[in-house]
Amino acid sequence: MPRTSTTRFASPSLSLQDIAGKDHIEAVCRARAFLSGGALAHLRREAARKVSFFPPAFQRQLASMLPRVGTACADPVNTTASGATSAEFSSHSDHGQAPLSALGYYRLGENGRLYLTSKSEHYHAPLGHGFPGYALIRQAQAVGIPNATHNNTRGHITRILEEEMVRTAAGIEPGDTTALAKTLRSKSLSVLNRVLNLETGSLAAEAALKMILARFYQSQPGAPSPKYANRTPVLVVLGDDGGGLAANYHGTTLLTQVMRGMWPEMARTLDEAGAFVVRAVRPNNMDDLEKVFARWDKPPHKIAGFFHELILMNYAAHRVSERFIRRAYALCRKHDVPTVCDEIQSCVWSPELYLYREYGLKPTFVVVGKGFPGGEYPASRVLFSAAMDTLPQFGALVTNGQEELASLAYLVSMRWVEANREQIQAVGTYYEERLHDLAARHKTVVTAIAGQRHLSGVFFDDVDLSKRFAKMLNNRGLDISVQTYKEGCPPCALTKLPIIAGADVVDMVVDRMDAALDAVAAGNR
Repeated sequence: MPRTSTTRFASPSLSLQDIAGKDHIEAVCRARAFLSGGALAHLRREAARKVSFFPPAFQRQLASMLPRVGTACADPVNTTASGATSAEFSSHSDHGQAPLSALGYYRLGENGRLYLTSKSEHYHAPLGHGFPGYALIRQAQAVGIPNATHNNTRGHITRILEEEMVRTAAGIEPGDTTALAKTLRSKSLSVLNRVLNLETGSLAAEAALKMILARFYQSQPGAPSPKYANRTPVLVVLGDDGGGLAANYHGTTLLTQVMRGMWPEMARTLDEAGAFVVRAVRPNNMDDLEKVFARWDKPPHKIAGFFHELILMNYAAHRVSERFIRRAYALCRKHDVPTVCDEIQSCVWSPELYLYREYGLKPTFVVVGKGFPGGEYPASRVLFSAAMDTLPQFGALVTNGQEELASLAYLVSMRWVEANREQIQAVGTYYEERLHDLAARHKTVVTAIAGQRHLSGVFFDDVDLSKRFAKMLNNRGLDISVQTYKEGCPPCALTKLPIIAGADVVDMVVDRMDAALDAVAAGNR
């Protein structure tokens, strides 16, 4: 296949006042001048200074270092802290790969070697490290915009972000205030027009779960009687290929861990008491889907919600088919079942910002996370329908989820993705095509390619082969892993390429995979 040239990404140039509005920023500068005694003119100039989000010179600098991936580029660290974390974390730690520094899609480890962040630092950094556009955060700090606010004093930038998330989730063009106002007024279960600001994806998913359970249980004394009081809530999730719960992952809070098969004794107790039931359907299994609604959506039970991802990156990058998920949503509409689309892994990697839009879905809840603030802050959001807006003030939120600078990081990421939709689509498609070509050349070792575009995995029929493949690539500077910690998970080497990576990065990754597969096949013989 002929090699492509380096992808040319657009680089919007915006100032703080371009994003937050000139009038508001003027008020910010005046307030800072009063508080600090500083010069108002200097603050105004800083707020009006435009920042180039992804300058061509920066792109060229990153591209020039590609051949050095996997090589020693600095002296290794001789002394490093041991830390004091849990035994499990310690046993899986790799201090050699821990960052001395990082820039773009590179990380320079404590061992002095240059790594490509092939998993986007576990989906925290889709725009890489040190993304130039985030300089607007430092600009905001310089003119005095604080980060910490409270739920009752959400700042202007956070409120802008809430509106922008509703706009983009609905596919409304920028500036169409009439369409946005209509969307915000809707009470339909299938219109996303509310936003809760939280810190982690776990809390965002739990917030959706709380709103769902509020249809079955009072959230506090004196609350109105729930719509489905005296019915047992049944949560439907995507299971593993054997019908178990291990495949889904919707956070680390207690009940969401129960939903993925943890705390089995507690799960049995809740189930037997008629308090909380979880049932799995195998991915893309239409028969399972029909049966779970026929069996569990009748008294004394009631299907309470359907939680799903679209690419199960915690289960071998299984991709949910359009036919399956659309039938699931049709059944949910028929049976008055809220849908929760968990996009913690897939958000931002879609040219539409949310992958569910590519499927044509209308979920009741969408959970998005650390991809949006690009690793600058822990900041997740749950978008949801006004029809589910029934919890009291402190029913589903946390005190410190409203940070202004975290919201600004969201807005920067969103502006860059919107300016580079075509490039993200083209590079992701090219990567997927090259992986399928790779699998065709290595049929004796590779059984399939899973996932979609940047979020893709290489399937094997043997766990040891997949581990050898991943280790070879780690030794060559690619951050790739296989999920061996999850019982029954198919052997699949996972990648989450940063969306700032161009076709040249794709070529390097696939070429190194090609060489590793040759070595694996030779060793297997």
